[in-house]
Amino acid sequence: MNPNYMARVKEEIGKLLKVGFIRSVKQATWLSLIVVVPKKNGKIRVCVDYRKLNAVTITDAFPLPFIDSILDVVAGDMYSFLDGLSGYNQVCLHRDDQENTAFLTD
Repeated sequence: MNPNYMARVKEEIGKLLKVGFIRSVKQATWLSLIVVVPKKNGKIRVCVDYRKLNAVTITDAFPLPFIDSILDVVAGDMYSFLDGLSGYNQVCLHRDDQENTAFLTD
């Protein structure tokens, strides 16, 4: 990892642990690496590279339709999109799948 990011990654991981978005594990069956993405405002975004996990994952035979198709069916005269705080992290994973989302840091 880039030494310039180490302290900031540790701080970000600490925040995620504190609010319960992630948890520490002693052992995992699958590990992915993190990728640090600098933001325009100087902060960082800690991402997990799941490409190798995705390559061995069995895909769903009935994937979700495109959002445009859904909106055509459910939208009336007006609709809006709201970006909730940490909305992405509000999606719960099935307990059996959580072990596959482990990632490795320093």
